[in-house]
Amino acid sequence: MSSKIEHYPGREISAEDLASEKYLTTHYEAHLEYAWTSGVAISRFLDGLKQGVFWARKCHNCGRVMIPPRMYCEECFRATDEWVKVKDSGTVNTFSIVHVNTDASRRKKPLVVSVIEIDRASPGMGILHLLGEVAPEDVSVGMRVKAVWKPKTERRGAITDIRYFKPLK
Repeated sequence: MSSKIEHYPGREISAEDLASEKYLTTHYEAHLEYAWTSGVAISRFLDGLKQGVFWARKCHNCGRVMIPPRMYCEECFRATDEWVKVKDSGTVNTFSIVHVNTDASRRKKPLVVSVIEIDRASPGMGILHLLGEVAPEDVSVGMRVKAVWKPKTERRGAITDIRYFKPLK
């Protein structure tokens, strides 16, 4: 049994067709409400940011200090043991210079986004954030940096409570 597939040439949809909603057959409007929790570890981390403190979790079995904190160690496959404060300084692990906005338009001034390994945390543990007070051409892997916090009255318990990280002199 043979079946013949017919191909029909398409046609471009005109601006008038779009404006008249000629091809819109169904329109839905929905009002959705939802709530979510950030969990024990990230909630404490975010509360700490509001106070200008970095909280991490330590695993007594392997000794790792994890930031952002985790309630389970992915190396040992066991619950982590204690909360520890780590510094708000660290080392640039990697970085990217961003020349375009989210809408693909060219930025007038590039952004520098970096993964910062936080002091007193285990190697490879860090935070993705902006670098500031430094020219893109002066950024390097291994550069020492420190958090620049928003004023306490402006903090909300979000990663944006840190304005950026700046080079340590």
